[in-house]
Amino acid sequence: MKRSGLALLLVLVPVLPAAASEGGGGLGDLVWPVSNLVILIVALVYFGRRPIRDFLSARQDRIRDDLDAAASALAQAEARHSEWQRKLTQLDTEMARIREQARERAEAERKHILADASAAAERIRRDARSAADQELRRAREELRREAAELALELAAETLRARVNDSDRSRLVDDFIETIERSDRGAAPGQGSRQEGR
Repeated sequence: MKRSGLALLLVLVPVLPAAASEGGGGLGDLVWPVSNLVILIVALVYFGRRPIRDFLSARQDRIRDDLDAAASALAQAEARHSEWQRKLTQLDTEMARIREQARERAEAERKHILADASAAAERIRRDARSAADQELRRAREELRREAAELALELAAETLRARVNDSDRSRLVDDFIETIERSDRGAAPGQGSRQEGR
C-alpha cells in the first residue's frame, strides 16, 4: 500500500503546479480529474499487478536465461579460442618438426646420392681402367704377333736371299736326319755332334 501512495504522490505533484497556474479554478475542479486518475491507478494496480508482475518476472527470467546463455556461449567461445590457440601453437611446433624432418631427409638423400654418384664414378673409372688395360694388352699382343710375322717374313726373305741350292739340300738332309733320330729316341743334338767328329 505504501507503494500505491507513493505512486499517487508522484502523479499528483506535477499536476498541482499546473492547476495553480491557471488561477481561476478552485480545488473542486481538480478533485474530479485527480480522483479519476487515482481510481485508474488503483484499478491498474489491483487488476494489473499480477499480470504485470508475471510479465516482469517472465521478462526477468528471459533476461536471466539470455544472460546465462550468453555467458555459456562466451565460455564456449573462449574454450574454442583457447583450443584453437593451443592447436595453433601445436601447429607451429608440428610445422617446425616437419621442416626439421624434411631437412634431415633431404640431407640423408643428398648424402645417399653423393655416395651413389661416387660409387658409380669409381665403377666407371675401374671399368675404364680395365678396358684400357685390356685394350693395351690386346694392342701389345697384336704388335707382338705382327712383329713375329714380320720377323718370320724377314727371316724367310733373308734365308731365300742367302741360301743357295746346296744349302737347301743340306738343310733338308739335316732335317730328315733329325726326324729319324727322334724316331729312334736319340737326342737331336747328338747327330750334329757326330757329324762334327
